[in-house]
Amino acid sequence: MENSFYQPFDFARVNGFLPESKGEYRTSFQVDRDRIIHTSAFRRLQSKTQVFFSGEYDFYRTRLTHSIEVAQIGRSICNRLNQTSPLLGEGFQIDADLVEASCLAHDIGHPPFGHTGERTLHRLMASYGGFEGNAQTLRILTSILFGPDRGMNPTRGFIDSVLKYKTLYGEVAEQKNHFLYAEQDGVLQFVTDGAPFPDSIPAGMARNGFRSVECQVMDWADDTAYSLNDIADGIHAGFITVEKIERWAEGRDLDSDDEVQVKELLTAIRKDRVEPTIGKKIGAFIAGANLEEVSNFLSDVTARHRYQLVIETDIGKACSLYKAISLDLVFKSQQLQQLDRKSDFILTRLFEVLVEQYVTSKKPRFKLLADEEEELLRAQPDETSRARVICDVLAKMTDGIATRTYKRLFDADFGSIVDLV
Repeated sequence: MENSFYQPFDFARVNGFLPESKGEYRTSFQVDRDRIIHTSAFRRLQSKTQVFFSGEYDFYRTRLTHSIEVAQIGRSICNRLNQTSPLLGEGFQIDADLVEASCLAHDIGHPPFGHTGERTLHRLMASYGGFEGNAQTLRILTSILFGPDRGMNPTRGFIDSVLKYKTLYGEVAEQKNHFLYAEQDGVLQFVTDGAPFPDSIPAGMARNGFRSVECQVMDWADDTAYSLNDIADGIHAGFITVEKIERWAEGRDLDSDDEVQVKELLTAIRKDRVEPTIGKKIGAFIAGANLEEVSNFLSDVTARHRYQLVIETDIGKACSLYKAISLDLVFKSQQLQQLDRKSDFILTRLFEVLVEQYVTSKKPRFKLLADEEEELLRAQPDETSRARVICDVLAKMTDGIATRTYKRLFDADFGSIVDLV
């Protein structure tokens, strides 16, 4: 059945329409999703940190399992909205395949070592255009997924579904995160078909909050997954205990709603019912998302910008509470902070040696990268472009590859000439 929610505007591809393959049975958004799944960039997420270092234990979440969980939650939100929202109906629905593609791809640009790696690379790239996980996702999809200057030629709808931020680096002073690279202005122009952002949506938080409905669903699915599942991992790892939660709650000015949430969590831990309780909460978070109609400069062009996801107040509060518990008891713990310090040190040393070798040196003394990467570096016109290639090399590394590369370069007792990676 034809879905009038989407028009040719939404199916346009950034590099132009491609002729359909003979016998093609998939929609354009299904093609986008399938291209993501069958890439090494997606598979590398299995060895990138979500909360704890990948490979420490087999039951902790990685970026890959997190992305799969986000995709399941995103599809469930989409299916529920299509069935229950009076604004949607038969033949006019949000495409679940597009939402799934967005969820699967949303973290594909994240570097090794989680958000610590992202902050480190941004610090190191500050004078070369910065680093941001969402901007890197866009760079991968449109430019380098299959090699230098070989993106996946995504549809406008898919690009917009992963485009959480629409402010360019340099448009707002002292941007620590939440931006696109300045050179991605052309892709941003493609997303809006050249329509300029009105004065009512200035650069910064306002523009970053301007998202398609599929992007909003993806973002809420992401919030749902990490606010709840990070709690589960933290409990299994021993970072979150009854005693620690009780001490944490005593030091906070919690209202009655927050106290109910904390009590439920404590009961789940005491009765060893964490997984079922978290599963029930995920269902509540899915049911707490609804649609309302909005008007903006793209709402007449595409239905993707005609609707806004509204989260029920009590559900939004619960999500914020779970995030706060994870932040204070897990991410700010001594153990993770020590690992974060090590991660920052590893990436800093790798970046410095590669920049010295390939960015600022006129003639590299050693061969530290693959032939294709060195050839690409030689083709760059300036230091900023070369630094971006070095950043790509580091960002695509898994936790393990980054650690082994560091050891091979700096540990005299590690490595041999037969090492392959």
